[in-house]
Amino acid sequence: MTDVIDELHRRGLMAQSTDEAALRAHLAEGPVAYYAGFDPTAQSLHVGHLLQFMVLRALQRAGHQPVVLVGGATGLIGDPRPSSERQLNDRDTVAAWVERIREQVAPFLDVPAGTAGLRSPIYVNNLDWTAPVSAIDFLRDLGKHFRVGRMLAKEAVSARLNSEAGISYTEFSYQILQANDFRELNRRHGVTLQTGGSDQWGNLTAGIDLVRRTEGATVHALSTPLVTKSDGTKFGKSEGGAVWLDPTLTSPYAFFQFWLNADDADARMWLPLYSERPAEEVAALIAESTERPAARTAQRALAEELTLLVHGPDQLRQAEAAGRALFGRDDLASLDATTLTAALEEAGCLTVDGEVPTVAQLLQRTGLVASLSEARRTVKEGGAYLNNERVTDAEAVPAEDAWLAGGWLVLRRGRRAIAGVRRGS
Repeated sequence: MTDVIDELHRRGLMAQSTDEAALRAHLAEGPVAYYAGFDPTAQSLHVGHLLQFMVLRALQRAGHQPVVLVGGATGLIGDPRPSSERQLNDRDTVAAWVERIREQVAPFLDVPAGTAGLRSPIYVNNLDWTAPVSAIDFLRDLGKHFRVGRMLAKEAVSARLNSEAGISYTEFSYQILQANDFRELNRRHGVTLQTGGSDQWGNLTAGIDLVRRTEGATVHALSTPLVTKSDGTKFGKSEGGAVWLDPTLTSPYAFFQFWLNADDADARMWLPLYSERPAEEVAALIAESTERPAARTAQRALAEELTLLVHGPDQLRQAEAAGRALFGRDDLASLDATTLTAALEEAGCLTVDGEVPTVAQLLQRTGLVASLSEARRTVKEGGAYLNNERVTDAEAVPAEDAWLAGGWLVLRRGRRAIAGVRRGS
């Protein structure tokens, strides 16, 4: 067993832990079963969940046993938000999301056949032990172990109590259900460590207390830090909203571009958190990024490593090829329709029906220029490109053989301004 706590500290992945010395000793004793839970409050996980997988994977590499809980029960309620009540989703919807998220988790932790030293994850759904509990049993067997004063002290709960919205008993009771998950996993699988975000610390310690009261066992918890951008804004958002792990919601190309377009300070801050490269290599990448920020070394390292992890090698190759091709460094014809569509929808696109406009009209209608006169001037100055070929005639209409896979044209102004034109009906 390696001292995984040192690695978590080095990478900045630990915000809090219960009795760190005791946790180190416990991990050193031999394989420990540990878990993290993911609630299906949407049809996909997003990049905000990646930090938990970094911790789960680090512990797995150190020889410990991962247990992954997808909350079919807690997903029906939802952990309290600081500002408003969650929308309750119906049972069939949550059940479908449980299955989708279970499939999403697999690439992070499933162990290829023949791999030595890594333990395959155990997958559980807390609906299995929560659904059979009656209201009377819930109050008698669980509720009696919780003190209202401590429950009220939880940050999300206290924030809601002091707001106009208040908090329902439904969300107030969430921490009891999560605590019971720790107890059940301790009983069923010998789990002695729970990991979660720093905003979950109250729930994690509630589980520790419940296991101690009911099982007489000592268990542990550690939390990850809250990740933000350097300007203090929320991590994990792009202009289109959340950056999802599901490729049908956020394409691999858009996922790659999210990391590639990160601010320099953000990329240097995020690289130790999300990269599993050796410490020396991470330090070298950060140093190079500081000395030569224009090279975007840290951003590209993040984009490559995380796209490979989440979407696999084929999609990484396509995302990289799309970036090169859109900006004239590779052949656009090499891109398949799916990748080209994802890339151009991310860049911005126009659909044309019927008669195809001239290049000047397309430049103006896509927003690459403000007017037709500016479009003509751009062409005259050699700054307009159609499918990476310089345009010489502003009044030309794209030829039939110019249309790429999926019915696309790629317009570019200068080196960086890109727009797609899609052929309609």
